Amino acid sequence: MSEIDAINDKILRVLSREARISNLELAERVGLSPSACLRRVQELERRGVIAGYRAVLDPARMGTGFIAYVTVGLSQHTKAAQEGFERAISTARQVRECHNITGTVEYLLRVEVADLAAYKHFHTEILGTLPQVSALTTYVVMGSPKDERA
Repeated sequence: MSEIDAINDKILRVLSREARISNLELAERVGLSPSACLRRVQELERRGVIAGYRAVLDPARMGTGFIAYVTVGLSQHTKAAQEGFERAISTARQVRECHNITGTVEYLLRVEVADLAAYKHFHTEILGTLPQVSALTTYVVMGSPKDERA
């Protein structure tokens, strides 16, 4: 199994939506015997294609009703500035994702907090105090018609 063939692709798509599906049901959905399906899943895990399984949490039920994407521009374009920013942001529980990106800014953050007041506090008291940060732009999520994150 050096490539992701059509059957492995089906397995991965089903597992990414329903990680707790039984092997028997998975096998039926992808058209394999249960033993062949289990071997494929185990091989995908062994190869690291399947890196893990996790619960998908409902942000609203967790008290996280405000989601925003924030672009972050750094004041200096150095490795030290990047490392300092990444260290600081790694401890911010409000940041669910941090991506180093190309373009006019260096980072894209996914921020999840309770409400606008909590976001304002995060923006002002955490992001706004980091010495590496020179520019912030916030994009508030109004809805998510498609979200395939596990």
